[in-house]
Amino acid sequence: MKATVSGPALLLEALKGLVPGAANRTLRQMLERGRVRVNGAVVRLPRAPVAAGDTIEVAGRAPRGPDLHGIEIVFEDDHILVIEKPPGLLTVATEHEREHTAFSYLRAHVGSRGVHVVHRIDKFASGLLVFAKTESAREALRSLFRKHDVERRYWAIVEGTVKKDAGTIRSSLVEDAALHMRSTREPGEGKAAVTHFRVLRRFPTLTTLEVQLETGRKNQIRVHLSEMGHPIAGDRPYGSTTDPLGRLGLHAFTLGFAHPATGERLLFRSEPPPEFRRYL
Repeated sequence: MKATVSGPALLLEALKGLVPGAANRTLRQMLERGRVRVNGAVVRLPRAPVAAGDTIEVAGRAPRGPDLHGIEIVFEDDHILVIEKPPGLLTVATEHEREHTAFSYLRAHVGSRGVHVVHRIDKFASGLLVFAKTESAREALRSLFRKHDVERRYWAIVEGTVKKDAGTIRSSLVEDAALHMRSTREPGEGKAAVTHFRVLRRFPTLTTLEVQLETGRKNQIRVHLSEMGHPIAGDRPYGSTTDPLGRLGLHAFTLGFAHPATGERLLFRSEPPPEFRRYL
């Protein structure tokens, strides 16, 4: 079934008009299983915006593909894949883990067409990532990241009460022999890192922050917040002493960039993980 959107809406709301009588749970399952296309591209995010003139199509049930091990595909076309990575999953292989990675599972999903890494998020963080399906898309996206022309926002639940309502942290980050990141004041050492934050909510022993990356260095948010005196909850390597969520309190909820082939500005926003909801 296919329909044209009459006015701006969120995808889930638009689907209700296309499939009248269907429960929200059924519509969400259609999205999760990749049965919904917007203007020909698979979209899985219920809160994805649609505009007047957009075409929404619901496909029949498809055979089950390879197990994606908790990865949710938010958007897919011939050029890119936008996914939501679960916590505990590496983005790419390391010396100690080769197979249990987002890259490995997406390569199985894409098959012979191939998949290319553009950026990464920490193993124990969750949230939105973009992968390229062609070399030209990879280079275009990497260029956007180098020019800091990508919107990346995180929710970070940190220990203690952050007193400033907003601020910016700047430092040069280096990696030591134990692969631990830290700031340095030594001239000529490290790579410049800039992190912006604002307070969303304060609790007796925790603070919820919205964090925006200007640069994307390894463990940047974790290092900067720890050195500010407010390590992310559940982040023992960087000084946390509590674990109220049962995981690292860091989730990449917004990802925006220009489509590498069309130039169209894309903006994706993730739903809060269940363990985050009480803090937002």
